[in-house]
Amino acid sequence: MSVQKKHYESWLAQYSNVESVLGLLREYRPYMEKIPSLRRLDESVISIPFPIVRLRDPISQKGLNGMEIASGEALCLPCEIGILMCDPDWKIKTGIEVFLFVHRPQEDFSDLFLRWRQTQVLLDRGYEWVMPYRYRNMFCEGSDRAFPLFVLFEETPDRVKRGLKGAGLPFVIRVSEDGDNPAESTAPLSPESSSSQLE
Repeated sequence: MSVQKKHYESWLAQYSNVESVLGLLREYRPYMEKIPSLRRLDESVISIPFPIVRLRDPISQKGLNGMEIASGEALCLPCEIGILMCDPDWKIKTGIEVFLFVHRPQEDFSDLFLRWRQTQVLLDRGYEWVMPYRYRNMFCEGSDRAFPLFVLFEETPDRVKRGLKGAGLPFVIRVSEDGDNPAESTAPLSPESSSSQLE
């Protein structure tokens, strides 16, 4: 059975709020440990569905889907959620950013993996975040500490899981009940092995 659109849409509906995203980070310890204050989670993590960034420098690459991007142009990144870590006392963003990539219907390993590579290319030359309105006054410069986390489903083909393991990229597996309610998940990469690969 392949991933169905309802699996993907149910996940997005549930994880478009910061409380659910924090639950996901709890299941992957290396990223949970990067949160500045576990006592003040609401002030330490900002979750942005389909995040938008503004690039400092132009990009012109035929290999990047023929993409032409002018300096200062804003674009939506090819990930589902951007997670920003913040200092709750100083109200500023730290240098840690996590990008969630959710396995989409009909998406194979190369498509999923290339979305992460495309994100790396887009963010390589400097950028700033287009922040949600309530965070509009926060310092929003990009950082050089971008970390991926892939979200797969029980229905995701084994080759996708093997490919991510082979590339040393962390992922969790979502279990769907009746295809609508995401339940427990697992993190196949151990915290020890994944921490060394991500630093």
